[in-house]
Amino acid sequence: MWKYSDTVMDHYRHPRNVGKIDDADVIGEAGSLTCGDSLKLYLKIKDGIVTDAKFQTFGCGSAVASSSMLTEMIIGKPIDDVKKITNADIAKALGGLPPEKMHCSVMGHEALEDALKKYYNEEIDFDLSDPAGTGSRVVCTCFNVTEDVIKEAIEVNGLKTVEEVTNYTKAGGACGRCKGEIQKLLDKYAKKDETKLSPAQLVLKINKVIETVIAPELQKDGGDIELQDIRDNKVYVKLRGRCSDCRHSDVTVKAFVQSTLKDKVSNDLEVVQV
Repeated sequence: MWKYSDTVMDHYRHPRNVGKIDDADVIGEAGSLTCGDSLKLYLKIKDGIVTDAKFQTFGCGSAVASSSMLTEMIIGKPIDDVKKITNADIAKALGGLPPEKMHCSVMGHEALEDALKKYYNEEIDFDLSDPAGTGSRVVCTCFNVTEDVIKEAIEVNGLKTVEEVTNYTKAGGACGRCKGEIQKLLDKYAKKDETKLSPAQLVLKINKVIETVIAPELQKDGGDIELQDIRDNKVYVKLRGRCSDCRHSDVTVKAFVQSTLKDKVSNDLEVVQV
């Protein structure tokens, strides 16, 4: 069961600014009913100030709370300040959201971004990132999540893993066929850890990941793993138990052991079975 802050529960039970504005200056939309969540954000804007905001949300309690908090954050604020709001700001104002529900704050930000793009197009010839109107590439077809959405989630929230991207955007949460593409975007956009580990720190970190992450997974199927040596970014391991006799041991070493160490320790590592 996910744990929610008191603020989240308050906005879920007593949402602010629910409904629509019939003469709204602009309407932003995000999500879709086919994906399980959708949001319409109605804005009234006068002299560069958001004078009113209402929303209609179909989704879970976190989606309602995120939408409610967003309207509270933008009413009475200048557009220049509203433009700076991120999904992380929405989540922070709510006292945090469970990782699996961060996509709700992202949906709120997407609706706001959609509204602002429409507003600027109509009012001041806004210089959009896609002036040709070609649209961003759809990476996850199940949930219609584009590369731009994933890129922003990675950069704003410091995401490092495919699972985190799924929690924040839903991408990869259905058939999973796009997870390879998501990893490529992580490799491209994720902030790299510039802290260089000393040889002793590297050994300790590798050993910890093997003991706490890799070994427990192998032990579920009667296998195990033992760290033998580390030399020049090469990690020498020995498979134990059922893994040692498995004809797919090479796949286990490269696809699971090496992939996990690259993800959690360093992308420069190579795992060698001895």
